[in-house]
Amino acid sequence: MDEAFQDFFITGWKKYFAGADLPVCYFYTDNVRDEDLKESATLERCLIGNLQRVQDGYAFVYNAHTPGCSGGKRYSGFSKNLRPKFEYFLSCGIPGELEGERYKKSPQLVEEYLKSHPPFEAPGKYLVFKRLDKLTEAEQPLAAIFFTSPDVLAGLFTLANYDRPDPNGVITPMGSGCASIISYPLEEAQSEQPRCIMGMFDVSARPWIAAGKMTFAMPMRRLEQMAFNMDESFLITKSWDLVMKRL
Repeated sequence: MDEAFQDFFITGWKKYFAGADLPVCYFYTDNVRDEDLKESATLERCLIGNLQRVQDGYAFVYNAHTPGCSGGKRYSGFSKNLRPKFEYFLSCGIPGELEGERYKKSPQLVEEYLKSHPPFEAPGKYLVFKRLDKLTEAEQPLAAIFFTSPDVLAGLFTLANYDRPDPNGVITPMGSGCASIISYPLEEAQSEQPRCIMGMFDVSARPWIAAGKMTFAMPMRRLEQMAFNMDESFLITKSWDLVMKRL
C-alpha cells in the first residue's frame, strides 16, 4: 500500500473519526509472508468470525482449504459450488430432510437470485485480511471494510454521497455476510463509479460481529476518493462536531 496515502488516511481518520476502528483491508496473492501465516488463526467456521482478530491487528490468511462453510468459499472466489439443494436450504427447506433458513420465500426465488450474483474465480491462491495500518508498501489491497457503529456509519454514508449527483452512492444488496464484504465490493471495483456496500444484514452472520455494528465496504479506489474529500466536506462543520463528540 502506498505509504503516503496510508499516513494521510490514518491522520484524517483520527481527526474526524477519533476512537473509531480502522478498516480491515484484503488482497489476493500467490505468496504469503511467513509472519502472516504465523499470525493467522482459524478460530471459527464462519469466515466473518475470524475477522475480529484482524480488527485487533492480526493477519488472517484464507484459501480454498481453510475450514469453513461453502458460502465463504464461493463468495471469496475459491469455489463455485454450493451445498446440495441450496435453493431449499435458503428458502423453505424440505420437510423431514432439510431445515430451511427461510431467507427467501421459495426455491424458485433463490434460483433467480443466484443468476444475478454468479460466482467468480479468486485471482490468487490466498486471500489475506489485514488492518489498514498493518499493510506493507508491497501489499496492494482491493477493498476496505469498516465495522461500524451507527454514528460512524452516518459519516461514511454521507461522505460516500458527497461527490455524486445521484443519491445512490451506497447500496444494500441482499447476500451473505461474506458476499457483502468480498464479492459485492469486488464487483463494484469494475465500475467507473464504484459504490459502497452497507452490509452484515445476514442473520446467520450477525452473531459473529458486535451487537450494534454493521459493515461498510468499498473498493480501495473509492476509499481513496472519499479520503481526499474529507477536509472540504461536512466533516469540518459543527454538525459533525456534535456527532463526533460521542464516537
